[in-house]
Order: sequence, then C-alpha cells, then structure tokens
Amino acid sequence: MTSQPLFILLCSGEHEKIQMAAMMASVGAVSDRAVHVFVSMNALAAFEKTASPDQRYHGGEFSRLLREKGAPDAIQLFEQGRMLGDLKMYVCSMALDITGWGEDRLVDGLFDEAMGLTKFLSEAESGQFVTL
Repeated sequence: MTSQPLFILLCSGEHEKIQMAAMMASVGAVSDRAVHVFVSMNALAAFEKTASPDQRYHGGEFSRLLREKGAPDAIQLFEQGRMLGDLKMYVCSMALDITGWGEDRLVDGLFDEAMGLTKFLSEAESGQFVTL
C-alpha cells in the first residue's frame, strides 16, 4: 500500500516546531513517503543562509535542551531528507515579497521553488496535511 503524501505547512519561528517539521519530513522521506514542506511567515528567518544556529533558533526550554544536548540541526535534517528521499521544499512567495528577500538569501540548495499558498493547498488536497 502506498502512503499518502505528507504536506507540512511551517509558519512558526519557534525552534521546537521547526525541529518537529524537520524530523517529520526527514523520517517520512527516508521511509519512501513523498513529503512537501511549505515555509512561510516567521519560519522564513530560520532558513536564512548566513544565520548561525543561535540566530536561527529561538524557543522555550526544549529549544535550549535541543541545542545543549546536540540534537541534529533542523536544516541538516531537511537536507538529509532531500538527499535520501522524496522531500520537496517550497518557500512562500508572499513571505519573500513582504520581507524583500530573494531566494538567494535562503540556505543554498534547500528549496525547490517559491510558491503561493493557493497552489500548495491545492496540491495538499491529495495527502495528509500538518500545520506547525
């Protein structure tokens, strides 16, 4: 039985939610499941290519523990999922417009394309949808 694709809408800048999205995406992708991640709003800043982990992530107590205990970095998990499975990453075109960022400001090679929310939601009708 083929699994439904997993669609993750990531709009929170909280480290814990970004980490969970990365874990879900990478595990899904390496488990032969198609995964599509849409990054928008406050999550966008975590994907700035020049940001250090301390600049990239903020959150509560669990964020501190993730960094202190050396949990795998969320960006690396997304990259591994792309390398080892069927993981597609999209950046919200409206979020880029609002911030004035170009795709060249994002982590190199991580995103497939900029996309509008309407198109992402239309594609997500065929699978399981999660918002973080």
